[in-house]
Amino acid sequence: MAAGKEIRGKIKSVENTKKITKAMEMVAASKMRKAQERMRAARPYSEKIRIIAANLGKSNPEYMHPYMRVNDAKATGLIVVTTDKGLCGGMNTNVLRIVTAKLRELQSGGKEIKAVAIGNKGLGFLSRVGAKVTAQATQLGDTPHLEKLIGPVKVLLDAYAQGQVSEVYLAYTRFINTMKQEPVLERLLPLSAERMQADPGSAQQGWDYIYEPEAQAVIDDLMLRYIEALVYQAVAENMASEQSARMVAMKSATDNAGSVIAELKLIYNKTRQAAITKELSEIVAGAAAV
Repeated sequence: MAAGKEIRGKIKSVENTKKITKAMEMVAASKMRKAQERMRAARPYSEKIRIIAANLGKSNPEYMHPYMRVNDAKATGLIVVTTDKGLCGGMNTNVLRIVTAKLRELQSGGKEIKAVAIGNKGLGFLSRVGAKVTAQATQLGDTPHLEKLIGPVKVLLDAYAQGQVSEVYLAYTRFINTMKQEPVLERLLPLSAERMQADPGSAQQGWDYIYEPEAQAVIDDLMLRYIEALVYQAVAENMASEQSARMVAMKSATDNAGSVIAELKLIYNKTRQAAITKELSEIVAGAAAV
């Protein structure tokens, strides 16, 4: 019964793996709810900043913020948001696939790449493809903290304001629902007129503001906060997607482990039955010979 002992060992090993994946599925489900609440809570903030900044821009048409100007620099900025850990299905693979396509497009056009990596998986990928990583933010944990994101992102924002970068792109995974997450690559800078469109109702009301300090300083701060809010929102969406993808992946792994255990048990029972049948045949043959 050496074969039977080996199969029992395999069954025990798969059962242990099933316990781990089941536990990880339950942990991911718990974290997913918190991540979704955090992501949804961040959306009104960035939307309100956008509306105020758009209204201020309309009331001061003579001033154009550097983030809305078009530069002709040879370098392009790229912010890649991925996870720090794996075991979340094809989520990172999907977003890195569109990043790879964008890198090829930019490099074929003679553009230099300046990248910011948020997450270990993106940092490892950018290092492997030879992209210039100017800043990074890793080990963010389960909760995104704006103070950890401002430093790395500001490197590209300052480079754009100084005319060293022509465009800045943001790649992340957008949360649609628990079963669906969508990889996204969108242009962060320069800010388009459509994106900075004021609230339709506010144009008719004719907003007017009392500035303290002057309007230009207020607009500068608002624009910076708006871009930071967009990056924070992208990281929050990515974390919600990560927990959802991990929960689904671990559920699939748990189900697959159950299927493997059922197959191994069937093989074990057949092997055991064959061994018993063989022994009985030998006993009957021995008795007949006597």
